[in-house]
Amino acid sequence: MKRVIFLVTFIICIVVLSACSNDEETTENDQLKVGIMLSDAGLGDQSFSDMGFMGLEKARDELGISFDYRELKDTETYEKGLEQLVEEGNDLIIGLGFSIQEDMEKVAKKYPDSSFLIIDAQSELPNVNSITFKEEEGSFLIGVVAGMKTKSDTVGFVGGEEAELIRKFEKGFVEGVKAVNPDAKILSKYSGTFGDDKLGESIAREMIAAGADYIYPAAGFTGVGVILEAQRQGVYSFGVDSDQFYLAEKSVVSSMVKQVDVAIYDTVKELVETGKIAEKNKQLGLKENGVAIAPIRAIELIPSEQTKIDQFIEDISNGTITVLE
Repeated sequence: MKRVIFLVTFIICIVVLSACSNDEETTENDQLKVGIMLSDAGLGDQSFSDMGFMGLEKARDELGISFDYRELKDTETYEKGLEQLVEEGNDLIIGLGFSIQEDMEKVAKKYPDSSFLIIDAQSELPNVNSITFKEEEGSFLIGVVAGMKTKSDTVGFVGGEEAELIRKFEKGFVEGVKAVNPDAKILSKYSGTFGDDKLGESIAREMIAAGADYIYPAAGFTGVGVILEAQRQGVYSFGVDSDQFYLAEKSVVSSMVKQVDVAIYDTVKELVETGKIAEKNKQLGLKENGVAIAPIRAIELIPSEQTKIDQFIEDISNGTITVLE
């Protein structure tokens, strides 16, 4: 009798373990896999790439996805990195930045059954979805702050690569400055790279020597150099993409926050819940909470200045004001 009970118990255990194994295999097979090709500055840029990575970390922790990433320094070309992510069997491959578009489209044509998402550019290929932002709207607000608070009536803008996307940052900033201080002088310079903090320091020194007391960089890690030099020289600066106040707490007044992490998380969530991405080309501005400005720190605004900023936010959001009209 004991032998029969032992055999029955043994069989039950085998069945239970087999069921658990099958459940684990099913869960693993059902898990959404996402790959991301980071922008050229890579992880640690304290800006664009880090924001994209954070969005996928949140999706992993809250939605149960898995993800992998590639950096340009490891793959030599975007195309090679994207192909590796496809070959890994990822359900969605994300390209972070407009510079990736050409290589992504090559890979997307080669793998028409794979799904791609590009951030900061638009593609007409059927298997490539796009998310772009109205950077000019957030940059306009940064310009308003600089225009209201400058004491020298000279402010600066530092761009990375001289591309249409970065010109949107510059033009929005210029419009914002001019909206509140039409006589202000605006210095602009492009570094040609998003990854050289020492060059950013050098450009900042030039602008400060020319009288700039507020500088807005849209230049990735090059911009980090601008911000750090601004603090060393006792002038004010602005962050970009993420809230960069912690980099230089005596200098960074605010940041033009681009919600790349939120946009990626929301897209992955949509894919998890519905199995598809509904909108092919999504554009996010102030109204859609795609861009914003971080809290004002390092300086204080008087109530009338804060009221003016709030009014600009409302007017841009409801379409009364169109930046870059």
